Amino acid sequence: MKTIFLVFVGLLVVMFPAIGQLSPIPAVPSQLIYSKHNDDFTVSVREPGGEWQDLYEYKVMVDLDTQQPASMVQFDFKGRAELRIKVNNTIVNDVKIRPARRNIVHQQEGNIVYFNLDKPAKLSVEINGNRLNNLHIFANEPESEIPTPDSPSVMYFGPGLHRPQDQPGNAFNVPSNTTVYLAPGAYVNGKFVCNKVENVRFIGRGYIIDAERGFEITYSENIEIDGITVINPNHYTVYGGEVKGLKINNLKSFSVKGWSDGIDLMSCSEVTINDIFLRNSDDCIAIYTHRWNFHGNAHNYKITNAILWADVAHPINIGLHGDVENGGYSIENLYFGEIDILEHDEDDRNYQGAMAFSVSDHNSVRNVTFENVWVENIQEGQLFNLRVLYNNKYSNGSGREITNIHFKNISYTGYGENSSIIEGFSDEHPVKDVLFENIVINGKRAKTLEDANIKVGNHTKNIRMK
Repeated sequence: MKTIFLVFVGLLVVMFPAIGQLSPIPAVPSQLIYSKHNDDFTVSVREPGGEWQDLYEYKVMVDLDTQQPASMVQFDFKGRAELRIKVNNTIVNDVKIRPARRNIVHQQEGNIVYFNLDKPAKLSVEINGNRLNNLHIFANEPESEIPTPDSPSVMYFGPGLHRPQDQPGNAFNVPSNTTVYLAPGAYVNGKFVCNKVENVRFIGRGYIIDAERGFEITYSENIEIDGITVINPNHYTVYGGEVKGLKINNLKSFSVKGWSDGIDLMSCSEVTINDIFLRNSDDCIAIYTHRWNFHGNAHNYKITNAILWADVAHPINIGLHGDVENGGYSIENLYFGEIDILEHDEDDRNYQGAMAFSVSDHNSVRNVTFENVWVENIQEGQLFNLRVLYNNKYSNGSGREITNIHFKNISYTGYGENSSIIEGFSDEHPVKDVLFENIVINGKRAKTLEDANIKVGNHTKNIRMK
């Protein structure tokens, strides 16, 4: 048996046996090993018939309203993997593994839960209905590219704790034509800044922890983020302004603070987002035009295979911020497909909607498709919210229009949600040409808008259920 030695800052040495295609993400550096650990679960993984390998159960804080410690483990594998989860601090009466549509079959022996995986997955394991102190499991594909520290044009972060040195704002500034590699076991306590650069890639299995933001990307082109996990930022996980050509893949994020959105993009275009897990205490994904110093349209988005968990606010929010002074911008050609929304919880009616269009500031939103979306639970909120509006808190003017919106194959399993709303601002600023197709509520296909608990207000045209 081969043994991998991983050396961390602080002279902590941890050994992991390497068995085939299974690679646990190394434990945290010695400075963090106790403060970042959660003992609610003891998790091990192995290849079938192999030796069990312990995983580090990282404490991730969730839910702004209650500030609760949940758990997270992570590993890479190819082929098959067996998981063993020991529940330490409660008697196990019920186990749920979500997203529910994955149909993960588990076995239970007392307080130990077993199940198998044969492909990558991002899962929530919930004991006795507890979604605030749950276990998150990220089972990744093996890394396809592993640079060395001396590779050309590589900014390399090896295992250990990394902080910026003599950098204002606790930031790592990244130049053009650079690959930033966060190795397994790398913990970066600082944000990455890309300002007026091009051709930058962030790859690896490392973590960004307790930073102002995860990634601050402004006035840049051709930026890629792949495989990184961001934990407990003070603000957004991905802050994007006037970015053209942004690719995000296999990003994982947890946040618990006010205004700690997941991915917020302002006047960005040519965006591809795939295979992400965002559990945030504000909007998980927000798409705007002008805000702060960023100007321009937001065009051509493809967002697929996303798991979204909004402990507060919207899983998806489109159109709030724009530019009244210069006549407004457009948000158009957006595609959302294969989306799992595990939670939506927002007590303020003005900010509800698992799929929300809050269009103000002279924005126009056109040509948006949601296809194959599974919404599992709404604690407080609405399934759909499409409004051209003036927001007293954030807007300088109303939106212009919402038009040509298609919702296809949308499934919702839950009860007690508020009625969805479709409403324009005036006859000149309407919501029009919205098609709902195959909307399934608790297993029953809606034949009418009323069946789907959708209320159509004033200044609307051609709102249809098919």
